[in-house]
Amino acid sequence: MAPDVVCMFDEATNTASYVVSAVGEAAIIDPVLDFDPVSGCTRTTSADRLLDHVRESGLGVSWILETHVHADHMTAAAILKEKTGAKTAIGAGVTRVQEILAGSFDDETMAVDGSQFDMLFDDGATFSLGPVECRVMATPGHTPACVTYVVGDACFAGDTLFMPDSGTARCDFPGGDASRLYGSIQRIFGLPGEMRMFVGHDYGAGGARGFAWETTVAAQRDRNVHLGGGALEHDYVRMRRARDAALPLPRLFFPSVQVNMRAGAFPPPGKNGVSYIRIPLNQAMNGETAE
Repeated sequence: MAPDVVCMFDEATNTASYVVSAVGEAAIIDPVLDFDPVSGCTRTTSADRLLDHVRESGLGVSWILETHVHADHMTAAAILKEKTGAKTAIGAGVTRVQEILAGSFDDETMAVDGSQFDMLFDDGATFSLGPVECRVMATPGHTPACVTYVVGDACFAGDTLFMPDSGTARCDFPGGDASRLYGSIQRIFGLPGEMRMFVGHDYGAGGARGFAWETTVAAQRDRNVHLGGGALEHDYVRMRRARDAALPLPRLFFPSVQVNMRAGAFPPPGKNGVSYIRIPLNQAMNGETAE
């Protein structure tokens, strides 16, 4: 059975969030919590759109699924869990991400065992969505926590792959590795060619087209500009490292990772009851002193 897939695209962060459902049961994938970095204020506009769709469609939400610890937007997982009673889940590699980031932010309040999430999925884990069988593929490389969710005839690759004309994820975040990403993508390429693939972000190919988020495994395998058509690992790794070296840090990196590694909860408040985001001064992402 093919699940129904609805995308809610957030242009402010170029993020594709999904409601995937079958016979009245739904999962929400990669939801966005709106955040203004100037005022430090959050809004639930994007999350409310997801909730409105769920209610209007008569869906019950069983899962809130994260493809990884996002570095470019905050997750609305905690808010949606409160509103729906759904379980939050992410790949088991999140514990490695938490270890790295807790150290980077000198955050002694951060548990690094993944306990902030209701479920940590190992590679090959399965669950169901109504009558549809779902499978979790560990696809690290962009981050250690990255997974691809295979739901019936559809897969949700997060940031691992973008649309074919836009390539693949960066690998310079803490714990990222271009060689591992290459191997992960080869696993995805082993899925049936006709399988629908839904990506985590789109930027309109630099303005050359409208926003898009659905493709197929075959289209990626044949035409992805970074490794389609049988690109070799050493060529891909060299390209990826050179490209990543020129990329700026995402605008919302610091607030995003500190909230997202907590499954959408804010850092513990101070004595005044206010939560704060830490920004390390003169430090590169790998912890070395910045030039």
